[in-house]
Amino acid sequence: MEERDWLIIKELHEYKNITKTSQALFLSQPYLTTRIRKIEEEFGVKMIYRGSRGIHFTTEGDYLARCAQDMLLNIRRIKEQVVSMGTEVKGTIRVGASNYLSKYKIPRLLGLFKERYPQVEFNVSTALSKDVCGLLYNQDVHMGFVRSDFGWRGEKHVLYEEPVCIASKTALTLAELPGLPRIDYYTDDSFKSVINEWWAETFSKPPTIGMTVGYLDVCRSMVANGLGYSIVPASLLDGLKPIFRIPIVYRSGQPVLRKTWMLYHKEIQELKIVRLFLEFAKTLDYEELT
Repeated sequence: MEERDWLIIKELHEYKNITKTSQALFLSQPYLTTRIRKIEEEFGVKMIYRGSRGIHFTTEGDYLARCAQDMLLNIRRIKEQVVSMGTEVKGTIRVGASNYLSKYKIPRLLGLFKERYPQVEFNVSTALSKDVCGLLYNQDVHMGFVRSDFGWRGEKHVLYEEPVCIASKTALTLAELPGLPRIDYYTDDSFKSVINEWWAETFSKPPTIGMTVGYLDVCRSMVANGLGYSIVPASLLDGLKPIFRIPIVYRSGQPVLRKTWMLYHKEIQELKIVRLFLEFAKTLDYEELT
């Protein structure tokens, strides 16, 4: 069995479709079908069968698919460890990052590291913070840059904290907020809880939600065009002028802050290239990193 064959099993189990699998792997359908038959012959089992709704895996096929995940992970670990044994700093670092961080912070971080180590390459997966944690749990990435730690039990480091503020195109007061249209956006549950906790502590009335948008970028544009106020991390407003903002605080006087985390498995530091990158990432001033 070659690495390619384990990859075929993995992708086929994910797509349950010959056409989609061949497209994902850039293989012709006849070639893919031939490789599947060779795999079945090698193990002496029937791995798949065709039903009315596409490909179905047999019990033996499901077992091989689980093995494929393990085999591909082990092969990748071996390759990375061999590269790490050399004297040069080179190889590929697999990074997972939230959509916001991928746009505003991560490109500069990666660029600065590559300036120092030109032979390093990056594979970046962009997703919602909770999905980045999923990639990390499955060891699809070396580290994750997220806006909440989601109870991560491995290694974690706070890269920076930033104030959360009311943002509006025009001046307003906190007392006015319940009656004004608020622009909400999809974010992780932990940050929603922070905002809701502050609101419940500050007001006796619920907010007036004027609209809910999918991304912070869209929210930023809506606020900039005077369509309502929003409650956002302060860095979202960088370069956006003129804009009125009020940093929010709890009743205790403590500012409401949002943390940005770097999460990773402890053992991943055994790879020299990853260890150097983790150390480098911890030294930067992220307020200046744009």
